[in-house]
Amino acid sequence: MSDVTIYHNPRCSKSRQTLQLLEEQGINPDIVLYLETPPDRDTLKAIIIRLGIPVRELIRTGEQEYKDNALKNPALDDEALLDAMVRWPKLIQRPIVVKGNNACIGRPPEAVLEIL
Repeated sequence: MSDVTIYHNPRCSKSRQTLQLLEEQGINPDIVLYLETPPDRDTLKAIIIRLGIPVRELIRTGEQEYKDNALKNPALDDEALLDAMVRWPKLIQRPIVVKGNNACIGRPPEAVLEIL
């Protein structure tokens, strides 16, 4: 078991590049295919705390679920946004790399080097 975890979507080029970068650094991360095994609400909260970002920044705004469910509405609170990400995990930014109490979104992939 690794001390590094990547929330990975193999269909995403940035996610693939980030995984490759980790492997080039000699790191064999635990890979969570988050579309198949989505993080639960508590895990998402913990990731957001580690990222140090507002909940809204973890949401992919270009996804159809974002548009269809009016998630742009500024009146929606963090709990409603978390509910949406749990229900539709493709809304979650990717890839996310977690090491200990730190996390980083791999956009660009090199950004994850800061937490290693």
